[in-house]
Amino acid sequence: MLTKIDNQFLYYLIPFCLGIISSFSLTPYNLFFLNFFTFPLLFIFFLSYFKKKKWNSFIIGWLFGFGYFISNVYWITNSLTFEEIFKPLIPIAFLTIPLFLGLFYGLATYICSFFNLDKNYSSILVFSLILSIVEFIRGTILGGFPWNLIAFSWTKYTDFIQILKLIGTYSFNLLSITLFLTPVIILYNKSIRSRLILIFFLILLAGINIYYGQNERKIYDSLQSINLDTTIKIVSPNIKIDRFFQNEDPTIIINELISLSKTDSNDTIFVFPEGILTSIFLDDISAYEAIFKDHFSNNHKIVLGMNSIENSKIFNSMVVLDNNLNILAKYNKNKLVPFGEYLPLEKIFSKIGLKKITQGYVSFSADKNRKILNISNLKFLPLICYEIIYSGRIKKNEQEFDFIINISEDGWFGNSIGPFQHFSHSIFRSIEEGKDLIRSTNGGISAHISASGNVIDKIKSTDKGVIEVKSYKKTSKTFFSTQGNKIFFYFIFFYIILIFFIKKK
Repeated sequence: MLTKIDNQFLYYLIPFCLGIISSFSLTPYNLFFLNFFTFPLLFIFFLSYFKKKKWNSFIIGWLFGFGYFISNVYWITNSLTFEEIFKPLIPIAFLTIPLFLGLFYGLATYICSFFNLDKNYSSILVFSLILSIVEFIRGTILGGFPWNLIAFSWTKYTDFIQILKLIGTYSFNLLSITLFLTPVIILYNKSIRSRLILIFFLILLAGINIYYGQNERKIYDSLQSINLDTTIKIVSPNIKIDRFFQNEDPTIIINELISLSKTDSNDTIFVFPEGILTSIFLDDISAYEAIFKDHFSNNHKIVLGMNSIENSKIFNSMVVLDNNLNILAKYNKNKLVPFGEYLPLEKIFSKIGLKKITQGYVSFSADKNRKILNISNLKFLPLICYEIIYSGRIKKNEQEFDFIINISEDGWFGNSIGPFQHFSHSIFRSIEEGKDLIRSTNGGISAHISASGNVIDKIKSTDKGVIEVKSYKKTSKTFFSTQGNKIFFYFIFFYIILIFFIKKK
């Protein structure tokens, strides 16, 4: 009886531990090689149990996902520490969020249990294909949350991820899962010769990818830099987010921003973070016109995140202002953070005293338009906060642009791995779109990232400072930027054909 209980305990513990270990492959640890152990062991464990009961296969995947996410999204609960109303929810959120996200892995392994998987090559393809499709669903269903796909294990290795400009993140995620599963072939009842040939072929493909990445970076490095007529100043103030809950005089924060910006008479675009003046609305900023006019000149443009009201709706906006605080351009956020910026089922939850996590009781509204911002003859694609995480979904038209501009308030993450994970998406987007990325955050990592994913300059999440961008390299559209996520469906079709071909042989 005791042995049976011990076996059952291991049945639950092993996949959970494998998920935790695999999470250390992500930023900021970047121990990608761990996945060459965890994914094969998950696959072997799945094969050992799914033939007994299909429910077993679901539990294996669910527990792996639970371990994976409880280790890498725990920082979400930090956003519940700023108001007393949310603090009792911290232990609930700490468990329920990774339990919910883990369901997607459980769904993947459950679907796999309906296929006659065994220790053969086609089974690896089926397993990785289904897992990657479910990950795509996670990134799109109910608004989507494509956070910490296993592909982000490669964030630090920019030569290896240049292929993103051809195939995008979801297709790369499929290939990554397949690659991480390949050590399973050492257990197959195949000839040593056939296994060595396959290993050699996979190493060759990885080598070709690295060669391609190095060559792409060399091509980018050989491009002529274009000197900007207007300097872009990325401002990272690192203002503690709890100050926003203390009704502090906005004049104090404005003066801090001005002091940090070190304004002069040169043509300059100042980029400030999201929600940096969260205690006032856009209509109220005219009251501070004298301060701005005293410190900014006619040669200056100001980009910052503010809350705005239109037709009785509240928007999280990115606005472009001159020194007289005239609105030159405005973008309203399209993708809102559930519970952070709006409360799902608000009519029900509000009756029991719940509200969105950010200040105020009324939920933000989402806009549907994303127009290019034209500032001082430079074109910027605007993204606010976690809009940066959506691969293939950041453009809504074919209009050309020079930079991606991303402003964010990462102070909600606290002193955790959250800002590093958020920043990793910026590197992936810059490579996919082949555009320099300007990122200004409060409490996060601010940076200038090149179109090849190279971090030209950055400010740590614990520091404050300014990055000056005076030049960039103009690049053409990438293949992925023109095709988008339809490439992932081409890969699905290719995998299906390959699976049938291997089974037939």
